[in-house]
Amino acid sequence: MSFRRRLLFSLALIVLVTVGGVSTVVSVRTRRAFERADGERSDALVAQFRREFTRRGDEVVRRVEAIAAGDTVSRMALDLSHAADTFAYVTEAKAVADSHQLDLLEFVASDGTIISSAQWPARFGYKEDVAPGLPSKGAVLRLVPLPDGATLGLMAARTVSIGDKPLFVLGGQRLDREFVSSLTLPAGMRILLYRNLQSGFSAQSLIGPAGAVDNADRLAPLITRVQQQKDDADEAVQWSADTADSESFHAIPLKDDSGALLGVLLVGSSRRGLIELQRHIGAFALIVGGIGILLAILLSGWVAARVTQPIERLAEAAREVAAGRWETQVEVASRDEIGQLAESFNSMTRQLVEQRDRAMQAERVAAWRELARRLAHELKNPLFPLQITVENLLRSRNSVEFDEVFRESTATLLAELGNLKAIVGRFSDFSKMPQPQLQPVNLNDIARQVLSLHDAQFRVDGRPPVTARLELDNALAPVDADPDLLHRALSNLVLNALDAMPEGGVITVRTSATPEHVRIEVSDSGSGLSREECERLFTPYYTTKRHGTGLGLAIVQSVVSDHHGSISVSSTPGKGTTFRIDLPRTNSAPANPEMFKSAMITLG
Repeated sequence: MSFRRRLLFSLALIVLVTVGGVSTVVSVRTRRAFERADGERSDALVAQFRREFTRRGDEVVRRVEAIAAGDTVSRMALDLSHAADTFAYVTEAKAVADSHQLDLLEFVASDGTIISSAQWPARFGYKEDVAPGLPSKGAVLRLVPLPDGATLGLMAARTVSIGDKPLFVLGGQRLDREFVSSLTLPAGMRILLYRNLQSGFSAQSLIGPAGAVDNADRLAPLITRVQQQKDDADEAVQWSADTADSESFHAIPLKDDSGALLGVLLVGSSRRGLIELQRHIGAFALIVGGIGILLAILLSGWVAARVTQPIERLAEAAREVAAGRWETQVEVASRDEIGQLAESFNSMTRQLVEQRDRAMQAERVAAWRELARRLAHELKNPLFPLQITVENLLRSRNSVEFDEVFRESTATLLAELGNLKAIVGRFSDFSKMPQPQLQPVNLNDIARQVLSLHDAQFRVDGRPPVTARLELDNALAPVDADPDLLHRALSNLVLNALDAMPEGGVITVRTSATPEHVRIEVSDSGSGLSREECERLFTPYYTTKRHGTGLGLAIVQSVVSDHHGSISVSSTPGKGTTFRIDLPRTNSAPANPEMFKSAMITLG
């Protein structure tokens, strides 16, 4: 992955993590703040309900006390003490309840007989066990039977004693829709009342300020939990597929003085504000994230232009230096770290050029010295016989054997002069390697020609025979090469193999192909070479032979290099040596013939 993309991904990741983290923290804090405010509002509403409940209970107590102290109840109590007929008071409770604004009112005799009932007149004459359930002081919550079922009532009771038979006055107000709608509610909140009139959940028992509650079944789990645990409970209820259409409910059990659950007060708070706020935060985070990513793209592009372009120029300049153009310089466009790097690169290339020039000069001097040493060594051997021969001629010029000495001396002179000519020729050949003349060449044919040329040398009288083997790839495709130069290089390798097997052996020449190269190998079964000898084998003037200039393998390497190929050697002491030449399948242009030659040659 490029530096530009890594920088873009890094900046985008930083933006996304930052925006996501901030939006998450804001959302969490917002939700907690909303829940805290919702709890405070619910507590305030519950406190308001309790105050209203207490106020209405006190109001019910005052009204019941007023009824108990009134003339109607006193006259009724007096009649009851004289065993008078009570049928005349059947409708009295209704009139008294209306005059004192009570929803529920009953007059009950001491034996529990209902004398009059405002909410259910037909109960006249029924008996009711009133005494155990009479509240002693304030109002209490009671389950009051009605003709169509039952209702919750905030009830108070008083006893009127005139004579020896007391009269009980039971009065109160119903906890119904009017009671719920009378409470002042903050915006987004509402109160629902569930009347626990039967076991299990009943949707008809749940009422609100507007009466029946839509989708009341969604509150069934919450109410059922309160019925089972008889304790406060909380739950969020979603009314539709829209998550904003949801409420948080706090359920409060309503019990009578004996602890029986008579109802459940539900305080609901809409979550729409929280959900919409969270949506706004999410949308804002997306917008900020998108803007941040856009800025990251622009910033990464700018930074990449500031950083990667100079680095790319440095990389290109480094490739130029690697290709041999050591004079390459890069433009210094800034004074920052990149500029310092460019200046250091330019300083390095200048030093490389200076060091190369010094090294080339030193190499040229060393090459001249090595050439002088080699020439002196090679020329000294034939010059000494020449000197002796001339001295012999001088000594015998007046002798009778002069003619015979002259013939022998001239033969020696011609032979040694031939050696001198051969030595000079080998040095001249290495210094004047011709450029390859490329044409399609079949390496199998070259291998056959070379072995055929040296066939006589494989079977020399008085010397152990050498066996020549050909292992050729018949499917080998032709390559672009110079047949004469390849013939010369392969011939040198075969002669080296012969020199490495004075006791005889096997020379193997094989060809093969790879997807990109063709290969020709020359193997011998001689004594082999050490690792150090293999490393120095292609160095000009280096030789492992007692008689030799050390130019044969250097010439082979020069030929292979001119063909854009490579040569390598592998050897195992005591088992033999293998030379491998790899040539490209196609050659577009010949290599520089001076590339692998000594600095001495470039002087020539």
